[in-house]
Amino acid sequence: MIKLHRWIKRHSARLICTLSTAVEQSWDDRIMSLCRRGLYREALDLFSDFDRGSSELRLNTATYVDLICTCSQVKSLRHGRRVHRHIGQPEVRRDIVVQNHLINMYGKCGSCEDARGVFDGMPYRNVVSWTAMIAGYSQNGENRPAIELYCLMRKSGFVPDQFTFGSMLKTCSGLGDIKLGRQLHAHITKSVFGHHLISQNALIAMYNKLNSINEAYIVFCYTEEKDLISWGSMIAGFSQLHHEMEALECFREMLLEGVHQPNEFIFGSLFSACGSIANAEYGRQIHVTCVKFGLMSNNFSGCALCDMYSKSGLMDSAATAFQHIERPDVISWNALIGGYAHKGDGEAAISFFSRMRCMNIVPDDITVRLLLCACTGPASLPHGMQIHSYITKVGFNVDIAVCNGLLSMYAKCSGLVDVFNVFEEVSRYYDLVSWNTTLVACMQHNEPMEVFRLFKALRNSAISPDYITMTSIIGAYAVFASLEMGSQVHCYVMKTGLFLDTSVANGLMDMYVKCGSLEVAQKIFGYVENPDVISWSCLIMAHAQFGFADEALRLFEEMKSRGLTPNEITLVSVLSACSHVGMVEKGWEVYRTMESEFGIRPTKEHCSCMIDLLARAGLLHEARDFINQMGYSPDIVAWKTLLSASRSWKNIEIGKWAAESILTIDPSHSAAHVLLSNIYASSGSWDEVARLRNLMKENKVQKTPGQSWIEIKSRIHAFLAEDSLHPERDKIYAVMDELWLQLLDHGDAAPKRRVELDEVSIG
Repeated sequence: MIKLHRWIKRHSARLICTLSTAVEQSWDDRIMSLCRRGLYREALDLFSDFDRGSSELRLNTATYVDLICTCSQVKSLRHGRRVHRHIGQPEVRRDIVVQNHLINMYGKCGSCEDARGVFDGMPYRNVVSWTAMIAGYSQNGENRPAIELYCLMRKSGFVPDQFTFGSMLKTCSGLGDIKLGRQLHAHITKSVFGHHLISQNALIAMYNKLNSINEAYIVFCYTEEKDLISWGSMIAGFSQLHHEMEALECFREMLLEGVHQPNEFIFGSLFSACGSIANAEYGRQIHVTCVKFGLMSNNFSGCALCDMYSKSGLMDSAATAFQHIERPDVISWNALIGGYAHKGDGEAAISFFSRMRCMNIVPDDITVRLLLCACTGPASLPHGMQIHSYITKVGFNVDIAVCNGLLSMYAKCSGLVDVFNVFEEVSRYYDLVSWNTTLVACMQHNEPMEVFRLFKALRNSAISPDYITMTSIIGAYAVFASLEMGSQVHCYVMKTGLFLDTSVANGLMDMYVKCGSLEVAQKIFGYVENPDVISWSCLIMAHAQFGFADEALRLFEEMKSRGLTPNEITLVSVLSACSHVGMVEKGWEVYRTMESEFGIRPTKEHCSCMIDLLARAGLLHEARDFINQMGYSPDIVAWKTLLSASRSWKNIEIGKWAAESILTIDPSHSAAHVLLSNIYASSGSWDEVARLRNLMKENKVQKTPGQSWIEIKSRIHAFLAEDSLHPERDKIYAVMDELWLQLLDHGDAAPKRRVELDEVSIG
């Protein structure tokens, strides 16, 4: 025993060292095993236990590398810093592999500052060190520091590799700088890594993100050995940049090249392409291929398929596709709900919303915005109010996009009172979209005075109007045909620079035309840098309304010569111009060729113009035949046009037919009774006049009084027949009596009775 005691005493230091090594070895093995089996959280928890209980013990270098990689996987900055602090041995601190992993970990965890601290403290670096630091900046959106570091790397004599180029190309995409991207492309081409697949794929992705699909396709064509990423990136680029048929053709080439295992992202892009062109037939063919590869239960491809069928209006197919998704997430539910919403089927959208909640899927802000879009009219108001209650209950009423959706819903489904109530509720959060939505609602409800009030309040706020705001304001001034007030808003848009926007210029043109100032409208048109079809249509319509039909037709020909395709409104303007000057043959020519030449099928408005053209020219029987063969039931405007022309040409038969057609649509329509009565009177059928007058009295049909107005010193004065409400009525009548006496003095044909206020052309 004494000998054993002496031996232990003599070898105690060695025993302690051996036991300590065994403990460390045990910790290393256990931690490394968990890391390499993918049990990241368990590995970090075990390291925390080790750190708390063994502050003086250290792990080996390989274990630290595994722990750092684990922190990168779970993006745990807290654990990453703890591992970094625990590394004590100088040899580990100086190990370049450990340092590079630390830089990579800090970049993935979002701390570029910590990563740069490690990078700057390295005694020596390699290409991986520079690349990891550049990648960290790029991943976290710090693009300028990434570029500066890349330049410093090249100055330091390091040659970038394919991974460096990949990170730098992502940086160019983040900056939206295609010029810089092309310069980097030149660097890559000169580099030995220029033909590496990672570099080529990164170039394709960059050009796609920078909307340069042609350059992306050139790189793609020169890529010798394309992989699934190459094909997927090119197909996605075509789909996203509205080259849908090219995306489908690229997929066909991919299959012919022998790439037999497309992934869910490729199918997602293909379904998106089919949805954009609303081509369900192509979509069904891709659907069959997707089923063949067993990807129908995947969330990404299944959601895209559901969205494609929704955009094509095939909601039954969309619902079937949705049912095949194994575990639909909120995005998948939104795709289906959005399909029903855009179709206007609010009940189905709300039904699926209820099922979504029953399955414990938490709706997001997009879900409720889609539900609000499903409310499209007064009948949808109860649904909209239910959604409003849910939004308030779960707290989505602090999301400004949701609040703007509420404003739009009440504008479509209810009155301005509800719109203003919501507008006041969101006053703490509202943005310019909120103001614009409310302004548009005022115009939709024919309340231009509210537009002026809101615009004044907007100018007193910290929010600056944009072109949408000014379009609504200009539209309100056009309603009043107030030239002075319109000139003021014209000055405002000139001062703020919004005049350069084509839609604002178009609004100003329309306003000046309605104010009777064709000359100013022409000047504004001359200032528009690139007039669109709306600009041309507005000017053509203006000349037609002012009786300059020849000039309107000349402008129409000039518009076509500049390569612009007329729209429906343009052709209405041209037909209206032909009608005003009786150019029947030209009108027929335009009407008969509009579908073959411009791809526009005649609408009710075009047919009404033709009826007006024929009726004005006295071709009443031709107008009747045209009505009988046209593909639409004429509206009241078309019948009134024919009725008015029948009065002018004293055609009782067609006039009676037109009047009876109007009264069939609206029995209380006063104008039809009055015009038909005038036709009977002009032909001497006084018995019919008396019968019609008695019928009007029996049905209590009253003529809607005409209204005139005049603007004096920025104030608009409106008058009705036999008006007795204006405060200066006596003075106005006195002046009118004086004018009547002057007419008598000059021997002109004086009126046989006293002129009433609404019978003078003052508005």
